Amino acid sequence: MTGGFAVRAEALEKRYGEKRALDGFDLAVREGTVHGLLGPNGAGKTTAVRILSTLVRLDGGQATVAGLDVARQPREVRARIGLTGQYAAVDEVLTGRQNLEMFGRLFHLGGRRARQRATELLEQFDLTDAADKGVDKYSGGMRRRLDLAASMILAPSVLFLDEPTTGLDPRSRGEVWDSVRELVAGGTTVLLTTQYLEEADKLASRITVIDQGRAIADDTPDGLKNTIGGDRIEVVVTERADIPRVVKVVARVSDGEPESDETELRVHAPVTDRVSALTEVARTLQDEGIPVEDIGLRRPSLDDVFLRLTGHRTENEEKGAAA
Repeated sequence: MTGGFAVRAEALEKRYGEKRALDGFDLAVREGTVHGLLGPNGAGKTTAVRILSTLVRLDGGQATVAGLDVARQPREVRARIGLTGQYAAVDEVLTGRQNLEMFGRLFHLGGRRARQRATELLEQFDLTDAADKGVDKYSGGMRRRLDLAASMILAPSVLFLDEPTTGLDPRSRGEVWDSVRELVAGGTTVLLTTQYLEEADKLASRITVIDQGRAIADDTPDGLKNTIGGDRIEVVVTERADIPRVVKVVARVSDGEPESDETELRVHAPVTDRVSALTEVARTLQDEGIPVEDIGLRRPSLDDVFLRLTGHRTENEEKGAAA
């Protein structure tokens, strides 16, 4: 690898007929980090991962993974990477150990080395106690960890994770997060695509936002949040009719024009002196007899950033709002 970057892409282009899946996409992923790739459906995330993992040929631009050119050295690239898709690719009929030994044999490790590597990975991913149980008896988190273990058979320097915790419950998601952190601590570089913005916030040291085939933002999670301001005061009213009155109250202490959401009965605005602003708004609302459901201070979230940059929520957020 060169220049401290495990993955680099410059002006990537990919067309499917008249549609441009990637339109000059740039990406730089530092070695030994988790780098998040976020974007709405159809933005080009999966296409970018497929090109970088040599599954799809690029139409323009250039890319390197582990210092190797993905277009000219695809075979060498494949020997240095791991790829885990949205759904676990393990065999439920086999045990966890048998799955890993099978993958080892498929990678031409030989019987003895395959068994040894399976034992190492079962221990690394905290699956030793369940090693000889059928995978159909595994929880969702255990299956995902086994899937991650299978992608690490050859100890790749770069691991592509395409929405690795889709459909998992919070506990199982946390188990996968712990496994990813351990991989990075051991020197693996991870490129993570996800619809769970909390996942990117907790795991990624840097995030690229892609939309319409182009990178539209690239920064640390905190840096992205700071682009839309610091602390915000938020008031949730009881009655929709009170929103205009609350907007006027909040405007007295805010650093910008308050925004309101009549569906969520919410008024919010940026503030500098957070404690003073909260105290004054709470006192004024009480003095004017305006009932509220909630009042508080909060930092911008990646949800806010995503909405501001792309104009809509992630698929996961939209499903949550519709539920």
